[in-house]
Amino acid sequence: MFNNKVTGKRRVLTGAAMVLAAGAAFGASTPVASAGGDATASPDRHGTKPTVVLEHGAFAETSSWNGVIERLRADGYPVVAAANPLRGIRNDATALRSVLDHVEGPKILVGHSYGGFVISEAAAHDPQVKALVYVAAFLPAPGESALGLTGKYPGSTLAGALEPVTVTHRDGTRSTDLYIRQDKFHHQFAGDVPRNQAALAAAGQRPVAQAALEEKATVAAWKTIPSWDVVTTEDLNIPAAVQRFMAERARARVTEVAASHSVAVSHPDVVARVIEDAARATR
Repeated sequence: MFNNKVTGKRRVLTGAAMVLAAGAAFGASTPVASAGGDATASPDRHGTKPTVVLEHGAFAETSSWNGVIERLRADGYPVVAAANPLRGIRNDATALRSVLDHVEGPKILVGHSYGGFVISEAAAHDPQVKALVYVAAFLPAPGESALGLTGKYPGSTLAGALEPVTVTHRDGTRSTDLYIRQDKFHHQFAGDVPRNQAALAAAGQRPVAQAALEEKATVAAWKTIPSWDVVTTEDLNIPAAVQRFMAERARARVTEVAASHSVAVSHPDVVARVIEDAARATR
């Protein structure tokens, strides 16, 4: 699935849009995973490299970034993979800000899928966030929701793969969580990932509150912070046309990959390279 168009050929554009709802998860779930850089790696002009903060999306968890983390660490970047509660944009952005507040120095903020909503909200008015990197992700404008953007152009088959679960809270109120059906997860979410690995991810996926996908963005940090975008052309969650629309609107620098929604798992080298490009360009 990853031919020359995918791995060998990168297109960097100042317009082409990318939008995607949901996330990519592979492995055991962890609240916050952090990693230091290689002490022998060359520092930037300030003496240290920026910290890369990774935010996963729906139906995923922090280990979906493992391959990316491994490559970034090898190149000397400090990394933090933050746990996304997946309860709602403002709720999740508040949780991410609490992580950012404990990271000293400049930061590169990376969001996958629905995580794009979260980083766009959390990065607003934070002068230490030097770049935003969207990975098969939403780049929302104020007033837009994940569900609304996903349906802007045809191509998403996510709705038919979802399994809603009613959650009863202590006060007696109810809400709906969404999972991807395990028998559909490989095809829908991770078609270019080995089937056994996708099965583990399906079993360990974290659900997203339906309300989170319906909630509308209030700010767009990409309007003031330079942005990079990895557009996945074989994505069944967020159609490539939607991703290109958002990226073009944000004037993001785009790399297109013939990959599924789980590009951070199937193509961690490409994702890490884009993140490092962003880090170097903003020093």
